[in-house]
Amino acid sequence: MLFLIEYDRSRGQIVRLVSFADRDRHAAQRARIELEVDLNRNKVEREVVVLEAISEDDLRRTHRRYFEPLEDLAMQPGDSHPR
Repeated sequence: MLFLIEYDRSRGQIVRLVSFADRDRHAAQRARIELEVDLNRNKVEREVVVLEAISEDDLRRTHRRYFEPLEDLAMQPGDSHPR
């Protein structure tokens, strides 16, 4: 599967998450470009990516920074406070 993510770095949140079938790779890339052009035209700074993963669960595991608060990512197992 392919996943188009629009991510607001300043808020640390996903704005948009759209999935595409593997066979729709061209459509996913076209959607990414159209979104980037629209955001640039409106002077909105966001990160836009297309990522590939077997499932959304796998994507959430391999690209945690999009789905979890920064404080949680900074903690190591056994820590009681973020680093």
